[in-house]
Amino acid sequence: MNPVTRREVLKWAAGALLNGATAALAAAGDRLIISGASGQLGGQAIRDLLERGVAAKNLILVSRTPEALAQYARIGAATRFGDFSKPDSLPTAFAGGTRMLLISIGGGAGPRPVAHGHAIEAAKSAGVKQIAYTSWLGISKGDTAGIAADHLATEELLRRSGIAYTFLRNSLYMEILLPQAARMVAEGTALVPNGETAMGYVSRGDCAAAAAAVLCTAGHDNKSYDITGPELIGVRQIAAAASAATGKAISVVAAAPDAPAARGFGGASLAVVSTAVADLTGRKATTIAAFLAANRDKLSA
Repeated sequence: MNPVTRREVLKWAAGALLNGATAALAAAGDRLIISGASGQLGGQAIRDLLERGVAAKNLILVSRTPEALAQYARIGAATRFGDFSKPDSLPTAFAGGTRMLLISIGGGAGPRPVAHGHAIEAAKSAGVKQIAYTSWLGISKGDTAGIAADHLATEELLRRSGIAYTFLRNSLYMEILLPQAARMVAEGTALVPNGETAMGYVSRGDCAAAAAAVLCTAGHDNKSYDITGPELIGVRQIAAAASAATGKAISVVAAAPDAPAARGFGGASLAVVSTAVADLTGRKATTIAAFLAANRDKLSA
């Protein structure tokens, strides 16, 4: 997580007092659990909840490294150790929570559905009444292989748990496009592969904002949302946005007819655009042009 300054913490604490009427009403009496709270998505979700006016005392921040969350403990949040691969750690971690953002763990941490199942069982025992789960966009288009299989299994565990669920089916993060855009800027060219599929990449910040909205507003029980950016993005869109952000001309060329076809991650199941970010947060999802402009320094490094 990016370093957080004392000024930012004080600003969020003030926001909880001055600007939190809507969030306070929606989450009255609720304590919100954020799993993976010291990660990038979890950290941004915390900041969004504070900016929405959720009081720090109503946050339960769970991480394998709770010491990384000291800045939030200082303003009243509960920071606790919890590890999905260590089920005995979870009852204490989740105690007192009523709603939860269950951030899916990485594939290298053992069988994901098993680990997620530990978290769901502990949340149910703790009295959690709603779980918002960061799932996978491809499921909405019938994808059942690879990463989708793990998320499908976790979604089924949630359906069977009896806890109200909200599936946040996130697309690929826009952040993974930064190296590709930087290479285009450095080389001045962009190659469009054969069979390219433009996809609905979404910024991590928009995923976090959507999750925060689901946690502290009503009406999301047993629903699924496709969390995408506002446009389908391929090489041409990346090149145009990178050129606009840096002022450097980028020549877009098509691959030779006999060149290998693109082997993009996700493919057609991620060729999806929805309005869910705007519907949930009240603001438009981030475009690739706005994202690369905000990351101009990384394109020229």
